[in-house]
Amino acid sequence: MLKVANAPCSWGVIENIEGERFDFARVLDEMAASGYAGTELGDWGFMPTDPARLRAELDQRGLKMLGSWVNVNFQDSARHEESTEACVRTAKLLAAVGGPNCLVVLGPDPYTDPMRSLNSGRIRPEMGLDEAGWSVFAAGAEGAARRVMEETGLRSVLHHHTGTWIETPAETARLLEMTDPNVVGLVFDTGHWSFGGGDPIAGIRQFADRIWYVHFKDHDPAVAAQSRIHEWDGPQSVGKGIFPELGQGDVDFPRVLVELEKIGYDGWIVVEQDVLPGMGAPLESARRNREYLRSIGL
Repeated sequence: MLKVANAPCSWGVIENIEGERFDFARVLDEMAASGYAGTELGDWGFMPTDPARLRAELDQRGLKMLGSWVNVNFQDSARHEESTEACVRTAKLLAAVGGPNCLVVLGPDPYTDPMRSLNSGRIRPEMGLDEAGWSVFAAGAEGAARRVMEETGLRSVLHHHTGTWIETPAETARLLEMTDPNVVGLVFDTGHWSFGGGDPIAGIRQFADRIWYVHFKDHDPAVAAQSRIHEWDGPQSVGKGIFPELGQGDVDFPRVLVELEKIGYDGWIVVEQDVLPGMGAPLESARRNREYLRSIGL
C-alpha cells in the first residue's frame, strides 16, 4: 500500500508568491488531522531548521519528513554554486530529520522569468533554452545532485513545473536525456504535467525508470482554456483554480495508480493542491482530497 502525504503548498505556502501564510504548526496540525502520514519541508525557514526541534514537531503529530523543494537557477552558470549550496543545506536537514530516503526536489525557480511565467500552459518550442542554455542547465542540475549525494547520501529529483524553464514534456525529456539516470531522477507531478501539455498516463510510461517521487495534483481543463484565451500568467492561473481538488479535474487518478503499479513504484504519493496565500479552505480541501484517495483505494 502506497503511503499518502501532503505538502505546505496546499496551504498557500508556495514559491515566489507574496501573501500572508499560515503558521507552520497550524499546517502540520491540519495535515495530521486530515489523515496524511507525511509532509514536505516547504520553503526554507517556513518550518524549524533546527533538526531536533523539527523532528520533535513531526513526531508529536505522527508525520514523516519526505523531502523538500529547493529553488534553483541552473539556467545561469553564475548561480550554480548558490543553487548547489541551497540544495546541500536542505539535504543535510532532511537527512537529519527524515533519514536516507528523503529527496531533494530541484525546483527551477517558478514565475521569476517574465516570458516563461506569462506563457505558462502554452509554451512553444521557440520559447525554450538554446543549445548552450541546455548544456548550462543540465550541468547545473547534475552537479548539484552529485554534491547532494556525495555529502548526504540523498537523491535528487527534477520537478517539471509551470512557469519555469522545464515545463513541457519535451523539455523534461531533454533534460533527463542530458543527465545521469543514476544521479538525477524525476518527481512526476500530474497537474503540472497536464497543464504543460502532457498526458499523465503517457508520461508515466515514458519516464518509468526515472520516476522516483510522485505528486498528485488535478488539472481543470476549463480553466486551462480560459488561461489560453486571456493569456494569464502562472500565478493568475493558480488563483483561478487551475489545480482543483482531486477528482474535480481531468486527471484520471485510478488509471495513474494502475500505471504506477505497472512500473513498480513503491514510494510516497504527495497531494499538492497549489493555492495562493489566503485562497480557499485548505483544511476542508485536504480532508476531501484524502477522502477521494480512500475512495480509489489509497
